[in-house]
Amino acid sequence: MDTVQYLVVGAGMSGLSFANSIREEARLRGKSANGGPSLLVLEADDAPGGYCKTIKDSGFVWDYSGHFFHFKHPEIEEWLRARMPQGVDADGKEAVATVKRDSRIRFAGGEIDFPFQKNIHQLPREDFIECLHDLYFRDAGAGSVAPANFGDMLVRRFGRGIAERFLVPYNEKLYATDLSRLDVDAMGRFFPHADIGDVIRNMKSPDNGSYNSSFTYPRGGAIEYVKAFLVDLPPETISFQERLVSIDPSTRTATTNKRTITFDKLVSSAPLDKLVTMCGLPFDSAAFTYNRVLVFNLGFDRKGPGGVHWMYFPDRAVSFYRVGFYDNIFGDDRMSLYIEIGRPKDGVLDEAEIARLKERVLADLTREKIIDGHQLVASHQVVMDPAYVHITKGSLAEVARLRPILAAAGIYPVGRYGGWTYCSIEDNILETRALAKTLGAVL
Repeated sequence: MDTVQYLVVGAGMSGLSFANSIREEARLRGKSANGGPSLLVLEADDAPGGYCKTIKDSGFVWDYSGHFFHFKHPEIEEWLRARMPQGVDADGKEAVATVKRDSRIRFAGGEIDFPFQKNIHQLPREDFIECLHDLYFRDAGAGSVAPANFGDMLVRRFGRGIAERFLVPYNEKLYATDLSRLDVDAMGRFFPHADIGDVIRNMKSPDNGSYNSSFTYPRGGAIEYVKAFLVDLPPETISFQERLVSIDPSTRTATTNKRTITFDKLVSSAPLDKLVTMCGLPFDSAAFTYNRVLVFNLGFDRKGPGGVHWMYFPDRAVSFYRVGFYDNIFGDDRMSLYIEIGRPKDGVLDEAEIARLKERVLADLTREKIIDGHQLVASHQVVMDPAYVHITKGSLAEVARLRPILAAAGIYPVGRYGGWTYCSIEDNILETRALAKTLGAVL
């Protein structure tokens, strides 16, 4: 039986960040890497990265989905960039581009800037008048009663015109669920709130800034960020194709498909419901719902729309909710897209259904004039399962109940799925650094 001080489940961004951070804590406390904590990262796949894996085909570079990095903390970006390719590549392109975001919303055959609620003045006249009217006369009669759910919040905060034209249909497509099921703060700080003053002010002095107003992206894809986390980790730290099967919290023992491991602390980025199931703990499984996202990466023979980095599609008649343009990051001469389709966690999504959806995507891209006689050169698809967790009153209650129970057994869930939350990759790094500092205090 193997024994480690820290057992990490998942070699994605959260797991690798913790692995680096706990080693750094040991160094800061005057312990060498060899004299520091024993550490093992389990990864069920044959490669690191989780959803940040990168696919290369026929000269196109795609991620499992669009992973553009937004940094609020310069020290985190500096740490990563110091471990990544620098300067320009053989083609004279930047190794890592810093880009000012250009995101748009397709509406009624035209485009308006994102976020919708701050740019209603760009809508057709009748839509603009109705949105402005409903915003001004939005439901003030509710008084001090708090919104009941996410959908209720959208209507009450922005009025029915804005909600029904974009906020409700878009988010229903993304989450693949009725918004009345989601908690009011299901998107937290990532939801672009705006009051009536912001909306009116934006008509004269545009300010569409948000948490992702700018982003960085490596020429080699998001995997370059993953590689940065591997620079300081000894290869033997990670065990690939080793899947966690069960955990005995009472004895702090983990069983994998290869062996049994005892641990002092276990840090897991696995979905929380799966982690708790592996621990054999009772929980309300109905509280943990989520969607799946089917991602098509498509490469075409020539350029398409220029400038834009991603575009939102609230129209329920369109199969996808978002299209991203990789080629507009580096000015490539062939259109390279990622297409995202939200799907319920249950339901058919087999090869035949994926093939049917691919044909519909191509038809919708033609209808939306993104492709016009373009020839498809290469394609790739992946199902992200889970993709976006549903943050509900039930899930919030269960997360709050389960965390101390797990912590008492030395088990710490982290990341979007471990924490059952909506967050950025930078948030995951901050979270795991803080956890490493807390746990490292007893090294």
